[in-house]
Amino acid sequence: MRRRPGRPAGLLTAGALVLAATGTLAGCASDDRGSPGSSSSSSSSSSARPELKVTGAYMPAPSMDTMAAGFFTVTNSGGADTLTSVTSDLSDDVTLHSTKDGAMQEEKSFTVPAEGTLDFASGGNHLMFAKLTHKPRQGEKVSVELHFATSGTVRISMPVKSATYNPKTGH
Repeated sequence: MRRRPGRPAGLLTAGALVLAATGTLAGCASDDRGSPGSSSSSSSSSSARPELKVTGAYMPAPSMDTMAAGFFTVTNSGGADTLTSVTSDLSDDVTLHSTKDGAMQEEKSFTVPAEGTLDFASGGNHLMFAKLTHKPRQGEKVSVELHFATSGTVRISMPVKSATYNPKTGH
């Protein structure tokens, strides 16, 4: 990022700190409000911090040397967040996809709803790994980093399952 001439660098930093502090204080104030007898952990609130947990991650053993898919579920017990990108040592080209009316479509991001889930499952949302560094084999684990707008980076290990693996049956 380039600075505009004549604008002190410290001014931008100070402004960012003021905004961050204001957001933090506003979040604290909204968490402490409530009716008598209510718990301090409020139900879904747009100012609540996301609390993400990733489960069920797997990659079906790819049939091609150049492409693979990945699946998982993100459960959020806090405020909303956004999955913005994915990186992996397996590929420099990992993209987010949805499937609508049977057609695969690349997406820029996915919302993780407050107090909700984001599913990446066969026939629906999924990751596409292109230009693989190698063809992963069943039993191998693929390192993946999920990048979220608020929560930052979440690292997961994605086991490679059989090409016909179905998480509902475990086979």
